[in-house]
Amino acid sequence: MPKPYQYLLRPGYGSDKQLLEFNLDRTDTDFEKDLFTALQEIHPTVESTEDLWMNDEVLIRISSDYGDFILSKDTWDFGFIMANDNQPCILKIDEVLMKNNWFEKGITDVEKYRRDK
Repeated sequence: MPKPYQYLLRPGYGSDKQLLEFNLDRTDTDFEKDLFTALQEIHPTVESTEDLWMNDEVLIRISSDYGDFILSKDTWDFGFIMANDNQPCILKIDEVLMKNNWFEKGITDVEKYRRDK
């Protein structure tokens, strides 16, 4: 996949917690390497990896100078960075990615992620 990687800072469905969503291409094998390179200033370290084969998803638990977060990748070409209990970390990662030419932030329609009333 040619860079820049497209991503959104958005709320989880029916939640007020922010996450980062990446629209990936399954032929791209450099995403994780490029993400970790872009995030060097917060010193990310992989703590564990969990293969959720029933969900076709891999969870990578990461620690950083700004706390812990999870990188989730699935077979449907999506990646997510989540840290429900550490929202400042999500905002810091967004700030770092916005300064990097390999990543491009899209515009989020917040209404799309609200629960029906």
